[in-house]
Amino acid sequence: MDLAEIFRVMRRRWYVLLPGLLLTAGLIVGVTMLVPVNYQSQSTVVLLNSQKATLAYDGNPFLSTQTSLTGMADSLARNLNSDDSLRELKSRGAKGTFAAKLADNAQGPLMWLTVTGTDRASVLASDKILTAYAKERLDQFQQQQSVAPKAMIRMTTIVPPQNPVAQTKTRIEYLVMAGALGLVVTLVAAFYVEARKRPRKPEPAPETTAPVPSTPSTPSNVSTPSTGESVVEETLAIRRPPSWSRSAEDEDGPDAAEPTAPRPVMAGASATEPLDEESTHGHRPRTGQRDR
Repeated sequence: MDLAEIFRVMRRRWYVLLPGLLLTAGLIVGVTMLVPVNYQSQSTVVLLNSQKATLAYDGNPFLSTQTSLTGMADSLARNLNSDDSLRELKSRGAKGTFAAKLADNAQGPLMWLTVTGTDRASVLASDKILTAYAKERLDQFQQQQSVAPKAMIRMTTIVPPQNPVAQTKTRIEYLVMAGALGLVVTLVAAFYVEARKRPRKPEPAPETTAPVPSTPSTPSNVSTPSTGESVVEETLAIRRPPSWSRSAEDEDGPDAAEPTAPRPVMAGASATEPLDEESTHGHRPRTGQRDR
């Protein structure tokens, strides 16, 4: 079936195609309402060494980077993702989904603080709350360990909470799936109706073959005479003189001067019956003995 035939079927079965397309459009609208657009805001923070540890670098914390800072950033990210931290954030008015992790391909103690939600303004406000709460949790950890204020690890914001960006990938995938499903169901229904409405071809009557009569087989040791031999034998039988003529010649013995020529046989007369004079054109049939 080519493309032209498909369009002809769709044109003939428009009453099936139209409701299917309307149903597909309704399905797409439903997916649009059920799967809202998500917005995402992200900020980047970095952990810095303490004031005491940066004295050798004239108080510049960016010149003093230690492996322990990356370990502390990992520990802080795990605490921010815990259930206790999520409850604390919600109690402060933050909404959406929160995520804290080490920045990808980072060469230092960098952290990404991400908030995802359906309300653009709420997402931005929640990301600001998360960034401030992360700094508070860092200070709480060190205070619980009775760390001196000049020896505490510090946090600074490298990238402040960004304006929320729409995340449409998941929504587009659902919309494409809904549209493709509705279109496939519509086409299947149209071609099914076309197949049911199309007249069926009559089935051809089965061909009956006449039985072939079986011929008796000829034994292999019996030779069958050919056609030429049978014709020769029939000719000799016609030309052979009758038995009564041969017996008379045998009685004459050596006195017989000439062999008797075979008499012609009329059509319809047997070879053993005598012929009359009219049928032999004046030749007289033999009477059994030669005339003396």
